[in-house]
Amino acid sequence: MRSFLALLLPVATFSFALGLTQPLMRFERLYFLEDRPTLVEMILSLWRDGDAALATIVGLFSIGFPALKILLIHVAVLTGGKARSLALLSMVSKWSMLDVMLVALVLFAAKTSGLAAAAILPGLWFYAAATLSTAVAASLCARA
Repeated sequence: MRSFLALLLPVATFSFALGLTQPLMRFERLYFLEDRPTLVEMILSLWRDGDAALATIVGLFSIGFPALKILLIHVAVLTGGKARSLALLSMVSKWSMLDVMLVALVLFAAKTSGLAAAAILPGLWFYAAATLSTAVAASLCARA
């Protein structure tokens, strides 16, 4: 089990980093205009457009909590599963699927608005892989 965790944690961390920096979706408007935003670019764009509250919420749930969860899993593995790190991990894990739902809502809104055609790009797959591998790693840490 520890060897599986040793493999799973770098995969989760690397996938999370790629999920933040690789384009998530391709939006095509008017057949010749195209956007390929990353998650970080989306949050920065919200901030620059004056939606600071929304940028903060999206950043917190899409970057902050998942990054904290990955960090706490690393700490739990390195400390041998001390009660304090596992308690914090349990608390953060409750918020971990909200980030995936947020990305799905953005994709749904783009497709149903009729103003843009949207397609999924590798960043979303890396983000999903990070979410799933982090959930499995957290489950294994809780059992160990």
